[in-house]
Amino acid sequence: MPKYYEISETAAKQAKDANSFSDYVPGSATAEYQAMVDHAYALGEEQKKHIDPMYHDKIDSLLDRYARKLADNLNSRNAIDARVPSILISGGGNFPTARKEKQNAARDKNMGEYMEIKGLLDKMRSVGRGGISADDGLAVEKLTAKLAGLEQAQELMKTVNAYYRKHETLDGCPSLSPERISEMKESMARGWPMKRAPYPPYALTNNNANIHRVRQRLEELQNRSQFAGWTFPGGEAKINEAENRLQLLFDEKPSEDQRRALKGEGFKWAPSQSAW
Repeated sequence: MPKYYEISETAAKQAKDANSFSDYVPGSATAEYQAMVDHAYALGEEQKKHIDPMYHDKIDSLLDRYARKLADNLNSRNAIDARVPSILISGGGNFPTARKEKQNAARDKNMGEYMEIKGLLDKMRSVGRGGISADDGLAVEKLTAKLAGLEQAQELMKTVNAYYRKHETLDGCPSLSPERISEMKESMARGWPMKRAPYPPYALTNNNANIHRVRQRLEELQNRSQFAGWTFPGGEAKINEAENRLQLLFDEKPSEDQRRALKGEGFKWAPSQSAW
């Protein structure tokens, strides 16, 4: 059963009153939050059907963290939205521009936190399935496909932002579907003034960091087969691709000081391989 955390109906009503002429429907904020949590738990139950039961507790823990952090985020969002009323509500006379700019900065930060919370669902989907292991025979192909997807997403965000800067609207943007345009316009409408990038800087920065990380790992895997190891006084180092390990083989048993140094660097003695 989903575990819900408290949503401040008072803050939700204040946020609605500050940004809309329509009346707040009591309980609607709580209902929206619970629907999001219900959806997350449904994803978790579906995930459990395909993985070992030993991972179920981890999924439950992630779902609880998602529900708790989501409630905190939504409550913060409503509190932020209530700080300064929309110019449509208050009118243009003596409008507190400086306070509105601070509110928009807080909104951006809150949205960034929300995206991190959504990332918990992606993390949950990976539980019990494992990532792309270096000893996966298709690791290079999988990482290549992942890199292509990240690069495509980066180009999309840059293209959409450029279109918005030029036209000051998303209408007619050839890179987005009409449904996606409608969703993004609704999200952007929460801010003021309207001259804000559809994709905020942190989205491009985070995605670009992932591109570099995947690209580096891909290069390491592509070059690994060219690595033949090396020799050192009293032994040799080699790559055991079957075990996905760097192994150190000594001609004689290492001294106590050497064994202590090896353990300090994370090496362990593997009797089945007669290697560290």
